[in-house]
Amino acid sequence: MALFPSGTEIELENNKIAIVKGKIGGGGQGTVYLAEVDGKDYALKWYHRKINNGDKFYRNLANNVDTTSPSEMFVWPKYLSRVINGEYGYIMDLIPSNYKCFSDFLLTREKFPSITCVVTAALNITNAFRELHRKGFSYQDLNDGNFFINAQTGDVLICDTDNVAPYGESLGIAGKARYMAPEVVRNIKAPDIMTDRFSLAVILFRLLFLDHPLEGKRTLCPCMTEEHELKFYGKSPLFIYDTNDESNRPVRGVHCNVIRIWNLYPQFVRDMFIKAFSQECMKGESARPTDNEWQIMFTKLRDCIIKCPCGGETFLNLDEPETACLNCGAMIPTPPVLVSKKYRVALFPGKKIYLCHTNDDSDVYNVETGKIVRNQNHPNVWGLKNTSGEEWKVTVKDGSVLPLPDGKVVVVLRAKEINFGGCVGKIEYNEPKSKCKNG
Repeated sequence: MALFPSGTEIELENNKIAIVKGKIGGGGQGTVYLAEVDGKDYALKWYHRKINNGDKFYRNLANNVDTTSPSEMFVWPKYLSRVINGEYGYIMDLIPSNYKCFSDFLLTREKFPSITCVVTAALNITNAFRELHRKGFSYQDLNDGNFFINAQTGDVLICDTDNVAPYGESLGIAGKARYMAPEVVRNIKAPDIMTDRFSLAVILFRLLFLDHPLEGKRTLCPCMTEEHELKFYGKSPLFIYDTNDESNRPVRGVHCNVIRIWNLYPQFVRDMFIKAFSQECMKGESARPTDNEWQIMFTKLRDCIIKCPCGGETFLNLDEPETACLNCGAMIPTPPVLVSKKYRVALFPGKKIYLCHTNDDSDVYNVETGKIVRNQNHPNVWGLKNTSGEEWKVTVKDGSVLPLPDGKVVVVLRAKEINFGGCVGKIEYNEPKSKCKNG
């Protein structure tokens, strides 16, 4: 396929014209151009003529163009071109420059400024795929090249959505090595929602631990042949922290990231990955963690992150009266904890609570309904500020019930119970063994 020179006009199916302005990049499937449509810049992905199942792929693209995107995080096809000499492409939005490819994070060319940003990115990824699957689609080619992340916020954009197809439809795309489910590697099953769950677990593991969940001592070999790939990722994959088999543990000097990071995360996070990559799950004998389970787990993880007086973020063990800071080692007393149906939130200055905390029927993790603030005149006094837009009812320790209108604050240590309207949250108090060394 010859490259389009600048100024080439491409006819689109909606009778608009895309004007090529230059090449952005390229890969195995095709070339991506900067193109203008109706005076606005977009990306034009143009496929090579040899694409597998070309006619079926084109029809699926047309269906996606006519379908509303499952989530704003997907860079969804906007316009489809006409077929020109057996070739075609589609128009999508450009990726903003402050979003960097996930592979750059794995290579440490890009870094997150905080644990919160990592966890926010994980929440956004799991939510996007939950919405995708809820609408009856599977992704079919989930890998590190699909994701672009704003490191400062944890916001995520997911591209290559031309590989998205309705559940049960196969586009003939198996996926990328090291991300495919074992049954896809063995060529005994086409990609679907269940195989997406495995690929998603790999992505999330790499996001947190910056290494691969199946690559340890067993996979160190002079040359990764096709036979080796089939063995390590298909026929006999083994999680590096499998609880029954230690033969594939990470190797010092090689898998440095996961060795350094694995034990920093709370046990409930490690348990989730141990389950996701258990032999039972990889062999299909047990159900893989769902998108919803991942979202609940990452919400719980976010709920126990606080900023230590030393300036670094750390995880609190909310079942213990105090926890050592990951950065400075100081013992941090467990603050009051808001307990709702599914979650327990550390009520520490700077923490936010969300709709999923204040409404038992909601799974919305990114709409703020309250936050913990310090008293400007008395910094050691913390309050819960209502930012929900609704009035809450607070039961204080003497049994009185007080209204808490939107924008108002209740001193955390006064509160015993809060009726948010969508649920009732109780406040738990812990007795610390010692005071935080940093004050």
